[in-house]
Amino acid sequence: MAYTDDWESLMNGVFGAGGRVKFGSGAAQPDTKAKTGGLPDLNAALLEQQKQLDELLKKQNAQLKKQDADTQTALENSRQMLRDMENDGLLAKGTADTKPEHLGSFEGLAAEVKKTVLGQDAFVDGVVRAMRRPFVLGTEAPVARNVILLSGAPGTGRHFALEETARIMAARGLLQSDKTAVLDLALYPDAGSEKLFLQDLYAALHAPGEILIFEHYESCYPGFLKTIADLATKGSAPLSSRYLVNKEGILVDAGTALAPGAVSRIDPCGKYLIFFSHKGREALADKFGAPFVSAVGDVCTTIAFAREDLAAMAAQELNALAQKVRTRLGLTLTAGADVRDYVAAQCSKEKGAAGLKLCCDRIFRALSEYCLQTDTALTGTVALTAVPEGLQFALNGAAPADLFSLLPTEYTGAVDEIRAELDALVGLAPVKDYVFGLADNLQVQQRRAAAGFKTASLSMHMIFTGNPGTGKTTIARLVAKYLKAIGALKGGQLVEVSRGDLVGRYTGHTAPLTNSVIQSALGGVLFIDEAYSLYRGEQDSFGLEAIDTLVKGMEDHRDELVVILAGYTKEMEGFLTANSGLASRFPNKVEFPDYTADELLDITTVLAKGKGYRLDESCTFPLLGYYKRRQALDSRTAGNGRLARNTLEKAIFNQSRRLVAEPNAPLDLILPSDLEFDE
Repeated sequence: MAYTDDWESLMNGVFGAGGRVKFGSGAAQPDTKAKTGGLPDLNAALLEQQKQLDELLKKQNAQLKKQDADTQTALENSRQMLRDMENDGLLAKGTADTKPEHLGSFEGLAAEVKKTVLGQDAFVDGVVRAMRRPFVLGTEAPVARNVILLSGAPGTGRHFALEETARIMAARGLLQSDKTAVLDLALYPDAGSEKLFLQDLYAALHAPGEILIFEHYESCYPGFLKTIADLATKGSAPLSSRYLVNKEGILVDAGTALAPGAVSRIDPCGKYLIFFSHKGREALADKFGAPFVSAVGDVCTTIAFAREDLAAMAAQELNALAQKVRTRLGLTLTAGADVRDYVAAQCSKEKGAAGLKLCCDRIFRALSEYCLQTDTALTGTVALTAVPEGLQFALNGAAPADLFSLLPTEYTGAVDEIRAELDALVGLAPVKDYVFGLADNLQVQQRRAAAGFKTASLSMHMIFTGNPGTGKTTIARLVAKYLKAIGALKGGQLVEVSRGDLVGRYTGHTAPLTNSVIQSALGGVLFIDEAYSLYRGEQDSFGLEAIDTLVKGMEDHRDELVVILAGYTKEMEGFLTANSGLASRFPNKVEFPDYTADELLDITTVLAKGKGYRLDESCTFPLLGYYKRRQALDSRTAGNGRLARNTLEKAIFNQSRRLVAEPNAPLDLILPSDLEFDE
């Protein structure tokens, strides 16, 4: 039977089958005739059919609206499911809101990335172009999709730009996932870490996601860089030994076993191979060779942020902070251009744009501490204002108060206490002036940054020269604490080493040993006492290797490390000729003068007090005479401060013998008879 829809049935009801007019809906025909010519009255019939048509259209519209509502509900449920998967980390953020026309397309992708990555438009364009390249040229697994170098200064948004690009690509279906694997090549500085390197490389290549990031290739053992270069240039890297993949997916050495399924080479697995560095293409050639550089598809370099870019980024961070404050603390945050400029000024050479986020995190922690001071929920508006001393806040129009004073006191090494300790040291006036000058320079540079001026980093590597016992080690320890206290160093630890800690016992041992010491001192001070012992002449290849490695480490970590070399004046002059770049790395040479007899007497008095003893006044003259004679004879062999310490220790020993015979004598008093002089 043929299908007839509702509309056709209605028309047939009006006109009849074949288009003949019908009168009414029944079989009976009306017997009334129009007065004009006796034709049937069609008006009533048409009105009746119009009513039926209206009812049918209403019914169909209701059905369509219900279908639309059901469709919208289904779409919203689908989007909510996608958002739940985003929150669970199963999908990239933004997948649910991606427009249908953008699925599988790079159109407008760079512009979308630039909405969150500010101030690096050319860099973003380069990254998107690098990620698009294999889609245009075509690649087939297991070869690498593309080899990319992302260079630029720290804190200029290199990592964030890549993260945002990968996220949006995954949301558009251009990547299966926005997950990235990271391999820190600084963890493999010597040949002894070969198995660990291969295991980590294999795991990273087989990890979820299609992007593998290599960090710090400059600090990697050269032999391992050859393996990575083969991945890029040849499409795979051969293994020197037989390996198996265990049940956990870990690459293990098979030894001499002829086990089935042995792995003899590593493939890129069709991933993007992305290298991060502060240096450009030329440095890659030095480490990897020219063929590898030719295999690099794209080099993208960030630039320094302009002031207006920093202002826009600061505004972006403050907006995110305001949302966080509203959600977590229930307060409305307001801030003007002064606060925006304060936050923007937190961009430094060491932290880069990350300083802006760190500043906003610190603001949130301070406001959180304020809310934690009461068990009642706070409401209203908290206003931030910038002042020369920092930031102030006011809740609901109250008097402004210092914001950061709300934070728990951070350990800084107590600046005032360290200054007092330095001041308390006997003598060393020129040394103290230099150390305190470091704080003055740092303060001025911070003020310049806050005012929007360029800052100049000051090299703080130092050479302490002088005779034994002049306080070089003591000052080095205090300098480490002081630099931490004034904010010039992140860690403030002092790593004290000598030749034996840096020079290896066999060929190939020295460089890894020295690099290990450098790594342990990052964020603090590396103090090398008797540094001249590292150089015993041109035939001392091990010592020269240690010096070369030290110079390179200072260059690679110039913003993370302060190196202090100490030694005798004459010997240190010869030591500085061991490497052509050594002397230029140490612009600050501090000469420690010998102590005078009066200063040695003061040192003796201070040492005695610290041990719970006191010198009788009659000890002054003999001690002064003894110290003058010894210092005039040869201050270098006399020992300076060590001379005072040794003299006091002998006096304490002699006093104990005297007190056995004089039980009623004061236990803390040292008499001239207790003194013993080595002439």
